[in-house]
Amino acid sequence: MIYRGYEIREENNKVYVDNVKDFDPVHIFESGQCFRWKKEQDGSFTGIAMDRVVNVRKDGNAIIIDNATVDDFIRIWFDYFDLGIDYSAIKEILSKDDIMRRAISFGEGIRLLKQDLWEVVISFIISANNNIPRITKIINAISAMFGKQMNYKGKVYYTFPEIDALANAEVDKIAECRAGYRCSYIVKTAHAISNGEFDLTRLKNLGTGDAKKELLKLPGVGPKVADCILLFSGTKFDVFPVDVWVARVMKELYFGYEPGKAKIMDMVQKKFGSLAGYAQQYLFYYARENKIGGM
Repeated sequence: MIYRGYEIREENNKVYVDNVKDFDPVHIFESGQCFRWKKEQDGSFTGIAMDRVVNVRKDGNAIIIDNATVDDFIRIWFDYFDLGIDYSAIKEILSKDDIMRRAISFGEGIRLLKQDLWEVVISFIISANNNIPRITKIINAISAMFGKQMNYKGKVYYTFPEIDALANAEVDKIAECRAGYRCSYIVKTAHAISNGEFDLTRLKNLGTGDAKKELLKLPGVGPKVADCILLFSGTKFDVFPVDVWVARVMKELYFGYEPGKAKIMDMVQKKFGSLAGYAQQYLFYYARENKIGGM
């Protein structure tokens, strides 16, 4: 059948999606936007997302999603992989900048995942002052402790915990997952969302500035984490997360001096505008893989 321009078919619990452009699993899953996708020996990636475990691989211009149905693709994976967006058009606009053209050429298969907002909130609270291997380990430990068990190809996986599971958790119990000072932030944030003090569903209806201000009310959420939450949940795409590493990258690639966040954001808004989030991902992946700015 044809769905939104893609030819899709289901066979042996796999969904085959043909005519997919601008999609490289390595670029997507290793670009720092997600933490629960693992590369397998055959080059495919197995991930836990949206309360499911699936394996994704690319074969020419097709992607193959194992442990999924056509209905799953239409309801979940089409949006999750942002397949309704024309990334070729985005890349053409951003490539008017010479530096971005190099970055895009390097990570041409990046897509911004539309991940579960609740999971992204907690994941990026954990990410503060942390590195990707350790973030991944903490999230997997919390999921094993508070999530629901699933089985796939003889292995055990765990869903990300529901809001109430973490809201009712003891800080000392979460501390066993080695989240450090972030443990209290996790419980307090979960509690605020669980009891209705903070409404996650409001964010998509707010302007970017107001949505960010709302997120800053949550324990453990600073400006960079707020931007990451908005971007990697697919809520807002005009944000540009900046930490010390991204600032160094911008210094090396664009400024030649320590610009400060205000100058970076001013340049970003003028140069990239509503596509700032996409630009950040291309630049981040390019810089990290080429060790630019000390990354």
